[in-house]
Amino acid sequence: MTTLLPALSGANTLYGAGMLELGMTFSMEQLVFDNDMIAMTKKVMEGIPVNEESLGVQAIQEVGIGKNFLAHKQTRKYIDLPSNPQLINRLMLGDWRNAGSKDIATAAHEKVEDVMKNHVVTPIDADILKDMKAIVDKADRQVAGN
Repeated sequence: MTTLLPALSGANTLYGAGMLELGMTFSMEQLVFDNDMIAMTKKVMEGIPVNEESLGVQAIQEVGIGKNFLAHKQTRKYIDLPSNPQLINRLMLGDWRNAGSKDIATAAHEKVEDVMKNHVVTPIDADILKDMKAIVDKADRQVAGN
């Protein structure tokens, strides 16, 4: 049996993505970083499956209490279950240095450049645009007192 543990006591609002200085400044790099944080938060809010397999009961029994089971196949299988960041680097320090020591600000900037260069926006359907325009036109008439 799997039980999903709810997370964050039902919080459902995240605010200020990309903002710096209380919203006086906006940073695309900060937005990319915040997007990673929001994705991880949303993942946790889905709930975390709790069962014998996800708890690693068999792995703990095989390796033994007080010993290192981080390299066990079971642990590796579920390591990204709570979150799977796209930007945050989880390499050990030596591996991170060997990979070039890229800090998170540089990684975020590279992601911004990639998105700006390669992202293709899906056009909004013409019928939806027509409906949106009708809503805006109605609001404009109400504000103008017509």
